[in-house]
Amino acid sequence: MNIVDMQPGRMAAGDLSGKVAIVTGSTSGIGLGIARALASAGATLVINGLTKLDEAEAVRSELTMIGARPVFYSPADMSDAVSIEGMIEMTLESCGRIDILVNNAGIQHVAPIDAFPVEKWNRILAINLTSAFHTTRLALPHMRAMRWGRIINVASAHGLVGSAFKSAYVAAKHGIVGLTKVTALETAEDGITCNALCPGYVYTPLVEAQIDDQATAYDLPRERVVREVLLAKQPNKRFATVEEMGAIVRFLASDAAASITGIALPADGGWTAQ
Repeated sequence: MNIVDMQPGRMAAGDLSGKVAIVTGSTSGIGLGIARALASAGATLVINGLTKLDEAEAVRSELTMIGARPVFYSPADMSDAVSIEGMIEMTLESCGRIDILVNNAGIQHVAPIDAFPVEKWNRILAINLTSAFHTTRLALPHMRAMRWGRIINVASAHGLVGSAFKSAYVAAKHGIVGLTKVTALETAEDGITCNALCPGYVYTPLVEAQIDDQATAYDLPRERVVREVLLAKQPNKRFATVEEMGAIVRFLASDAAASITGIALPADGGWTAQ
């Protein structure tokens, strides 16, 4: 069965009405695609991102129109433990529960190891890995009390393989896969699942900007940059969409995925099959 082709209302797609979902880094890109998918399933949402308040309000309004009832916004800084605790407390005060946690927030920097800025390393590890530890440790007691929970960590194909010049990102994403496995083992009898989604290249505004930058740097047409630079390791030679990522997360958050836990699920066009 093709997850992306599922229609709302089928068991695997899942009705998430009455569930409360936190999605970090969800005001744009993959996180917004995930938030839209959960909204269409009827979940109450807490979205998060460091963005302007009017932009956050626009996203909140869009998600409400899609079907989420209601939508809350947290500006929590995912590099700061105290700020993360504030987001969890706000969720509990506003919604009374946490059912679904999607750890999606992430940043990137590219440089050789011996020239990698230490402050960039620390910030990437804090946002891409340590934030998921904090959200998970804070949400688990509440999920255990309900004997139901879904934790989905957005890792990357780089959580399974390496690439040059991405030491911090690759280390963090490998760490997320490890954290996922440990969380799954510790919660296996509690009605809680924890899985990692490992996308390859997903088309987002940030990727669009990379295409233009790389076209200039390599003096190549956009089409060749896409195939020969960005998607060089991705056999299907196409970008995944944020809608595909949202559909996968919606499935993993559903009752149909109750026996799926501890996996690192590639959605990478065959990248890690090589």
